[in-house]
Amino acid sequence: MRSGVAAGALSTALLVGSFAAAAPVYAEPGDTAGGSAAEVIAALDDSSVLPLLDQPGDVASDNIELLANIPKNGAFVPEGQYGSDLAFSGDYAFAGNYGGFTVYDISDPTAPVQALQVVCPGSQNDISVYKDILVLSTDSSRSDDSCESTTQSVTIKDSWEGVKIFDISDPLNPVYVSAVETACGSHTHTLAPTRDGQTLYAYVSSYSPSLAALDCQPPHDLISIVKIPVKDPAAAEVVAAPALFPDGGHPGGRNEQGFNTSATSGCHDITAFPEKDLAAGACMGDGIIMDISDREHPVVIDSVRDTTNFAFWHSATFNNDATKVVFTDELGGGGAATCNPTVGSTRGANGIYDIVDGELDFKSYYKISRTNTNTENCVAHNGSLIPVKGRDLMVQAWYQGGISVYDFTDSENPVELAWFDRGPLSTERLIVGGSWSAYYYNGYVFSNDIQKGFDVLEISDEVVPKQKPNMWNREFNPQMQEKFHS
Repeated sequence: MRSGVAAGALSTALLVGSFAAAAPVYAEPGDTAGGSAAEVIAALDDSSVLPLLDQPGDVASDNIELLANIPKNGAFVPEGQYGSDLAFSGDYAFAGNYGGFTVYDISDPTAPVQALQVVCPGSQNDISVYKDILVLSTDSSRSDDSCESTTQSVTIKDSWEGVKIFDISDPLNPVYVSAVETACGSHTHTLAPTRDGQTLYAYVSSYSPSLAALDCQPPHDLISIVKIPVKDPAAAEVVAAPALFPDGGHPGGRNEQGFNTSATSGCHDITAFPEKDLAAGACMGDGIIMDISDREHPVVIDSVRDTTNFAFWHSATFNNDATKVVFTDELGGGGAATCNPTVGSTRGANGIYDIVDGELDFKSYYKISRTNTNTENCVAHNGSLIPVKGRDLMVQAWYQGGISVYDFTDSENPVELAWFDRGPLSTERLIVGGSWSAYYYNGYVFSNDIQKGFDVLEISDEVVPKQKPNMWNREFNPQMQEKFHS
């Protein structure tokens, strides 16, 4: 590990190897704010089916092998310093953490090396890269926009949340160059560059306004659009805040089965497909697709709701031809045991939709079939396509449910092909953990585990034919999809 990193324009120092301020105590489990208490029953598995793995240290897999692990270390060791999202540029993986981000050298994927740890607290530190630019989301109320900020109440007007922008022209010497405050902060963000590559847009997703939050007042049926000039990222600014749900979106409340469904008050995550001028949004109570041909003025072209099985629309992934969308449901906010027979196979699952004449057409649900223990948070989370021509394959994180590889070429009959599962972190209490993000990049699966750190896995060649190296030889952001075959 390096002992230091150059100071940025907005920060007197980016701390490396020490921790300046405690991270917020809440995390993804807060995604179902106002409804999570109603989901506690999800953890009460009264079935007679025994879990496959039920003790800490248990590891099992089928057709996928763990090649390497770098445990959380330094400032990121505490339990509350959750590992979050991943982005890739050349031979480097950038891993978000509630305390900052880590840069890993993955030039030899079987033996990754931790090259740099940047301490810059502020959940979730959702992360993405484009050319020499790194964008980091802050969705916790901070005293200021620096990397030395401390937690500060949302009731204080000058509290700060938004996106931070770094220059990574030298990946091992990131320089903090700009910060942009956005309404309700930035839970996640999605990059959508213009076709000429000269201007980068970040679609900022945030939600759950409150009368007490002075910079996050209701209604909040919008996203913030940040314009980042590629040659002058310090000039980044909010240029639009379109209301995607002028009618207010899904009102939320109990469904006929008595389960909570989230009201729409913003979006949780957006996936853009800039080449096709499309984006898909997972917006708490609604799933949408948008025309983004005018990057500053996205237009919702269709929306869907699932009030029977979906509790919280969390993320979206197109297939390679943009003829399908996989939406995830984060039942219980990621903090509950929802992978068991009591909860069932359709709640907390993926929803697979075909896009037919610009409209979303539901086809099926996909959920891992393995029973987890009651001390394991398990639900559908972040994943990416696996580039195999003519097939729709995806690898996906399921928190403590592990990592799943499945085929949804037949939209109505998705089939699991491979999986990896570490078993519970504890038999005494539910510790928020497991794989937050699992993505396929240049022949390997890279996972950021909330508690266990950075993993590299390899899928059996019999399951997924190994792709040529450098499929994405410049960069890869799973929420900014690129077509991988002509």
